[in-house]
Amino acid sequence: MKQYEAVMEVMKNRGGYATLGELYKEVFKLEGVKWTTNTPFASIRRIVQDKRFFFRIRPGLWALKSHTDEVSRLFDLKNKKKGREEEFGHSYYQGLLIEIGNLKNYHTFVPNQDKNKKFLDKPLKDLTSIDQIFTFSYTYVVDKASTVDVSWFNARKFPQAFFEVEHSTEFKNSLVKFVELQDFNTEFRIVADRLRERQYRTCIELNAFKAIAHRVKFLSYDVLAELHTKTVELSLIEKEF
Repeated sequence: MKQYEAVMEVMKNRGGYATLGELYKEVFKLEGVKWTTNTPFASIRRIVQDKRFFFRIRPGLWALKSHTDEVSRLFDLKNKKKGREEEFGHSYYQGLLIEIGNLKNYHTFVPNQDKNKKFLDKPLKDLTSIDQIFTFSYTYVVDKASTVDVSWFNARKFPQAFFEVEHSTEFKNSLVKFVELQDFNTEFRIVADRLRERQYRTCIELNAFKAIAHRVKFLSYDVLAELHTKTVELSLIEKEF
């Protein structure tokens, strides 16, 4: 079996699509494939960019051209109804954040209203490591934290990072949450399309957010997808040791 055929086989087994991270974890398990290169991960990234066989659904997520109809129906790529597209996009990036947090050995949590939303074919509740948020502070503070899109908690059950995914809504509501949680030594991240970064910059410069402006970082979808891919890659390399 050739290398590109192995990639195609994994995608077929996944329903015609896969993240780069999933390809990394599964493709080397196939027998009869020679990976003589010193950079097999780079080879996979190169293979999925071959437009004869593959196409990109969104950052970090690729599909087989032979499964275009099935994938298009699954993700509603042709109609792109606003509501469904926003929900799929939002939960997809939540899923990437959860998987990164899990690989970094953090406890991961999403709000109750998001637990049944799907990351590809799995509900987010099947990905998170905790079902209930830790009571790390006063009730009203924990209640506010429980509405953040994705939370990472350290081994001591204190918040390590809070992420808000802004697929189409305003940034102000997310930043207000961060203001309420500023007393903790926690990372704050806004995740959005890179084309919205200027809009974010305008918002974070408002005087109301002066106290947290130096702590909040903007994370684009493309960078998040790359971070997810590299985190999976690093975890696989570490297993070899």
